[in-house]
Amino acid sequence: MLGSTHGTLTTDFRARVEACGESPRTAVHSSAAPSADDAAPLDVSGRPLHADVPDLDRFFRPESVAVIGASDAEGRPNTGITRQLIAWAERVGARIHPVHPTRPTVFGLTCHASVADLPEEVDLAVLLVADPLPVIEELAETKVKFAVVFASGFAETGDAGAAAQERLGAAVRESGLRLLGPNTNLNAFEKFRDDLDGPAIALITQSGHQGRPVHTLQELGIRLSHWAPTGNEADLETSDFISYFAEQPEVGAIACYVEGLKDGRSFLLAADRAARNGVPVVAVKVGRTETGARMAASHTGKLTGADTVVDAAMRQFGVIRVDGLDELQDTATLLARARKPKADGVVVYSISGGTGAHFSDLATEAGLTLPTLSQAKQDELHQWIPGYLNVANPVDNGGHPVGDWRGRKIIDAILADPEVGVLICPITGPFPPMSDKLAQDLVDAAEQSDKLICVIWGSPVGTEDAYRTTLLGSSRVATFRTFGNCISAVRAYLGHHRFTAGYRSPFEDAPRTPSPSYRKAQALMRPSQQLSEHAAKQLLRAYGIRVPREQLVTSAAAAVRAAGLVGYPVVMKASGPQLGHKTELGLVKIGLTSASQIRDAYRELTDIARYENVPLDGILVCQMVERGVEMVVGVTQDDLFGPTVTVGLGGVLVEVLHDAAVRVPPFGEDQARAMLRELRGHALLEGVRGAPPADVDALVEVVLRIQRMALELGGELSELDINPLMVLPRGQGAVALDALAICR
Repeated sequence: MLGSTHGTLTTDFRARVEACGESPRTAVHSSAAPSADDAAPLDVSGRPLHADVPDLDRFFRPESVAVIGASDAEGRPNTGITRQLIAWAERVGARIHPVHPTRPTVFGLTCHASVADLPEEVDLAVLLVADPLPVIEELAETKVKFAVVFASGFAETGDAGAAAQERLGAAVRESGLRLLGPNTNLNAFEKFRDDLDGPAIALITQSGHQGRPVHTLQELGIRLSHWAPTGNEADLETSDFISYFAEQPEVGAIACYVEGLKDGRSFLLAADRAARNGVPVVAVKVGRTETGARMAASHTGKLTGADTVVDAAMRQFGVIRVDGLDELQDTATLLARARKPKADGVVVYSISGGTGAHFSDLATEAGLTLPTLSQAKQDELHQWIPGYLNVANPVDNGGHPVGDWRGRKIIDAILADPEVGVLICPITGPFPPMSDKLAQDLVDAAEQSDKLICVIWGSPVGTEDAYRTTLLGSSRVATFRTFGNCISAVRAYLGHHRFTAGYRSPFEDAPRTPSPSYRKAQALMRPSQQLSEHAAKQLLRAYGIRVPREQLVTSAAAAVRAAGLVGYPVVMKASGPQLGHKTELGLVKIGLTSASQIRDAYRELTDIARYENVPLDGILVCQMVERGVEMVVGVTQDDLFGPTVTVGLGGVLVEVLHDAAVRVPPFGEDQARAMLRELRGHALLEGVRGAPPADVDALVEVVLRIQRMALELGGELSELDINPLMVLPRGQGAVALDALAICR
């Protein structure tokens, strides 16, 4: 799912792309952040190229805490919160200072009348007040580093609340402190077990209750290190915490519940930092459907963005998107705790042939690789397993061998195979004593192996000793309760390590300065206007994208002369700034082979334009290009991520099949090729029913040039559509037969 394939570029291909100012490769792997003394590098559109990593150490481990609005009066909401904060401060070793204008003490602690009376500078101020704005202004004078606002009634409530939140955010920016909230909760101050070891999960949620299933993983022995409940994100946002957690040595995986992204670019920079550091990010992102998107907006006041773009952007930067909270738990746990795989091969081992066959079908359908074990390995396994049972993969032991010394021999022999990186054992229900012995053998083998062992404990009861004590007591065995969660987690685990092993940050090679192509293109832009096809093609030419031989004419005689220069047969099309879908209006004539046909076509096209009251800048006489695969390549503007690039099957198929892939610039050749592999119609590019293979290298070149255009003209180009882009047989290139461009 997250795999990244780096193809090779021919010398000519590389030269053509670099001539446009675009490097066809992304930068080498680097996890180094710019030093504090360096100016933050910006891309050609003025956007940052590195995530700004906030120093949140004093937020999660403060030395001193002020609780503003503290209370110990029974029955008041602030009392319970104050009590919890005092207990938390004691656990983390922080000094706590209650603040209230009318209370001399709170829970026996000296209470101060105002922020100005605090006896020392505090790292963290927790605001238990309905209107936090005046307090933020007071905190600015006392050099408080962090503040938390629990109050609701902000952007989640509508326009008036959004305006209040904007005022709060502006005050925070002016103050210099960092703020969590508003509309957040106490999750950051939960009790975390300190008796668990190994890599931990760091949790980020915009809805506190949705993080509970991950937090309770501690009861199953899974370590949790941090919980960031971001709320409405007036200041600190999900991206800040991803960037911070990705730098913490104890964090093995970051689990997120995201309702809306505050800023798409910040999210991608944070995901890029996590990918460079090899830290997996697993996310539930709501808003896949129209209903989900509406609910998310009403709850957090955020824009969820077009889900297809969100999904593509997450995949592009290695964020593993899951649907359910149970998947979030299981996938984050596996990725946090499992070592790097030694191989991609998965072997399914069971005491039932039916169980093994069922699981293997599901795993194969999900894209996992189940290699057939060698004949030598099968012969070895048949020393302990009856010869009539299948051991090629899945491995069926028939049941009885797991009850004695043979069970461990079988497991060790499977793990010794160099093609095997993961052993999965589905135990569909307890069957003591065999299931107990099998569970213990798997745990013992996992302690001595550097390969991943997964167990699915299928009993709905979950109180069995083999499950509660043996399996959950092991930090080396990954235990699941369902087939589906095991398969998706293993797929994510293998995909994550493939992705990060070859990851090259696209931001490192993002263009910093405009190319010569940009300067040519700028002269063609017309603010708030749609360009004619002729002008749109000139825009493509500026970026080195091939278009047909063509001439724009304003008379029938000129059309005949142009046809002779272009070469018969020709296509004639009306060209004007208001024309979008010319074919539907009858404004395209194809396959013209004589002067008389040219004259007739010219008259007909101009008559239709007059009848439809469509202004023209002329008639295009174009070279006719017939043989190839019709594709569409385009640029659109996303509210969250800015310019995005789309590629898909073109012509009439684009509206029928909706077969397209999306990426957010910047990206390199590997992602351009990955886009093509995602298409359901990818086989058309390989050649079907006797058709020759298409020039995929030329198509990739066009995609990279279009993404350069998207980066450079992002602030000036609202939409670009090349449809069709005719991809000719291999070695012959690609030609943009039609183009539409709308300026911002």
